[in-house]
Amino acid sequence: MDPVQLTIIVISFILTLLLVLLGVQVWYIFKEIRISIMKMNTMLDDAKKVTGTVGDSVASMSGVMSGIKAALSVFKTFRKKPDTEGE
Repeated sequence: MDPVQLTIIVISFILTLLLVLLGVQVWYIFKEIRISIMKMNTMLDDAKKVTGTVGDSVASMSGVMSGIKAALSVFKTFRKKPDTEGE
């Protein structure tokens, strides 16, 4: 066998082996990226729930405050003293 042919065969095997190892490493990187994206999606879903809960709480507090304001205005109306005609 010619030394040039032997060299080409050895280099081809080495390159094939390196490409297979590189492919496996890329597969693991994509797997880690997928896991990271799933975790980020879970965190964003949790943040959405928290902001929704906070928004609902603020809305209910606004309702309570407007109820208190309405009750105070009713009491204020009843507290007004009638005008006396002689004075």
